[in-house]
Amino acid sequence: MLDVQAIKPQDLKALSIAELATLAARMLAHIGEQSRHIGEQDKRIDSQAQAIKWRDAKIESITFQLARLKAWKFGAKTERMNAEQRDIFEETLAADQASLEAQLAALQATAATTPKGVSAPEGEPRRQPKREALPAHLPRVDQRIEPEDTRCPTPECGQPMVRVGEDISERLDIVPAQFFVQRQIRGKWACRCCQLLVQEPAAPQVFDNALPTPGLQAHTVVSRFVDHIPYYRQEQIHARSGVRTPRSTLAAWGGQTGAQLMPLYEAHREFVLGSRVVHADETPIALLDPGGGKTKKAYMWAYARGAFEPEPGVVFDFCAGRGGQYPCEFLKGWAGTLVVDAYSGYDAALSLHGRSTAYCLAHARRKFDELVKANASVVAGQAIQRLAWLYRIEADAKALTAGQRLQMRKERSQPLWDEMHVWLQLERSRVPDGSAIAKAIDYSLNHWVGLGRYLLDGDVPIDNNHVENRIRPWALGRRNWLFIGSQLAGERAAVVMSLLQSAKLNGHEPWAYLKDLLTRLPTQLNSRIEELLPHKWQPPG
Repeated sequence: MLDVQAIKPQDLKALSIAELATLAARMLAHIGEQSRHIGEQDKRIDSQAQAIKWRDAKIESITFQLARLKAWKFGAKTERMNAEQRDIFEETLAADQASLEAQLAALQATAATTPKGVSAPEGEPRRQPKREALPAHLPRVDQRIEPEDTRCPTPECGQPMVRVGEDISERLDIVPAQFFVQRQIRGKWACRCCQLLVQEPAAPQVFDNALPTPGLQAHTVVSRFVDHIPYYRQEQIHARSGVRTPRSTLAAWGGQTGAQLMPLYEAHREFVLGSRVVHADETPIALLDPGGGKTKKAYMWAYARGAFEPEPGVVFDFCAGRGGQYPCEFLKGWAGTLVVDAYSGYDAALSLHGRSTAYCLAHARRKFDELVKANASVVAGQAIQRLAWLYRIEADAKALTAGQRLQMRKERSQPLWDEMHVWLQLERSRVPDGSAIAKAIDYSLNHWVGLGRYLLDGDVPIDNNHVENRIRPWALGRRNWLFIGSQLAGERAAVVMSLLQSAKLNGHEPWAYLKDLLTRLPTQLNSRIEELLPHKWQPPG
């Protein structure tokens, strides 16, 4: 057989026409293969170049944010804050700095060398704080780590080794209402004849050389975002056990945890938006303005999977405002039915092809209910009664399948709905313009098609109470921590709350869920990250 690689020009003279044709075909095939290989290499190079460009831009952005945090921290304008604002602002800075530095370290670790023009945060190596000794009165729980086989691994030897020492590291851990120090004791085994030392490596951690264990980090974050206990109150609680954890330290732990949960948050967001029916709502959150020493209004947007989905989930998005650009950006690429109130901010997001609107009937009911409570309208009481009939049918249909639910609505709800429409139009002609009852009726009539969307789709609920219940913890939190300290803090809170609230919806204990996440994340493959999402997670056996 002719070897294309070894053939020489003088060899061609001795070849027949058939052999020349064969050689030409093989050479063309070889050239085609080389072209394909070069094309694949070009694509890989382009992809790597784009990744490097994105990483460098991200590093530059994070470095700028770190510099801005330092300017805020030492800026004279912070003196305009009162003592409470200053405390929360300082702990937020500590959390933001820890979060940004964790992201920066992760980005720089992906490069073989530090990108050109990028230096360590703040232009100098970060000084490691001097760690205080852990309190001696705390109980110690030893975790002994020894090699499975204590015989010499040298093939020619195989003799039993002798334990010659151990390394002991102490980290702070917690169980509810009790601190203890977790010690990892890694035995050292040596072969005297081979002069060989064997020792098991330390267990992987989310944060290398970190003081807290996953259990304590989870406790700190759950206390802050589920129990809504501010860091300064956690500091006081810990002090009662003789453990000193400054609020800035607790805030840094929270910032590091939020940074580690980002890949899970993105995967969870895709899961929530995988539902054909999505509920949306928003609630105001006070955001501290460090430049002015005041607060301004920001918003936490909530998006939940359909009320009838077997696997629940909610995801939050912290935004600086209430404009329509925020749901447009968050819902990019999604298609289906969005269940909302009649707020116009959703109009731009709902104008795209493949999306439909289902309005919340509870909002329409509340306008009549306010008049009933004020004893201001007989018509409002009659409207409440008609709506109650529809809600009774929904209670009967709740446990049915989507097809059965739609059939029941067509048979029982649709006639009542059509009758109510005629009745509202009649009553509207009888009440004076500008009156409270006229405004309540107009709200229902102007949004009639969207309010009745649930009659056309068995997966769409009658109202938006499903997501309103999911966003309620933020109202409880506002009473405790009063305001969010920064944009980054709000985004971090959205990440943590999305996962922990979804864990609760799936019947998981938040502390146990988060502790297991922080324990498994160091060794969890990116391709299997979905196993840690709230709807798939299983407690360790």
